[in-house]
Amino acid sequence: MSKILAAGDIHGDITLARKLADRAESEKVDLVVLCGDLTLSEKSTEHLIGPFIQKNKKVLLIPGNHESIATIDFLAELYGATNLHGYSFKLGDIGLFGCSGVNIGIHKIPENEIFDLLKKAHSQIKDQKTKIMVTHVHPDGIKMSKFTPYFPGSTGVKEALYLFKPDLILCSHVHEAEGVEEIVGKTKIINVGRSGKIIEI
Repeated sequence: MSKILAAGDIHGDITLARKLADRAESEKVDLVVLCGDLTLSEKSTEHLIGPFIQKNKKVLLIPGNHESIATIDFLAELYGATNLHGYSFKLGDIGLFGCSGVNIGIHKIPENEIFDLLKKAHSQIKDQKTKIMVTHVHPDGIKMSKFTPYFPGSTGVKEALYLFKPDLILCSHVHEAEGVEEIVGKTKIINVGRSGKIIEI
């Protein structure tokens, strides 16, 4: 059994990062997954990953619509974390693969590129027993899309959902949908939100 703490939308809140790191330690998680929007428009990058590293936790992260891929690359290299944007990570028989899925704002990625990045990342873990897809934006057309008219779901993420059929999708982005869980086919989709979610697999 592996235990993961997943969270997103920290938006530069150092106090929240420290609380999540304390929770990761107290819950004895094997992995921390950060689903984007770690910064607030890239104005704040300090002390967001460090608290987890100080607790000796392995961190996976992806960019959201508030930061560039370059910023996440920088944070990953600085702290020895893993940027999952277009890449994968194996934890025992669990395979995690990801892409920001950002389809709005200045860091917007074309939907076909979102799908291609997820396809590339999935190919590296396709034989793992359990597959987890990590994105910032939720798939288009699911219930989470109904929580706000301003943040549409991603058709690229939706295409990956239906083609690769991961066991789990972890996302954030829509603050109003924090904690919402739904099932599409055999896939459970969780908006992990700022408070974070403990997942046992």
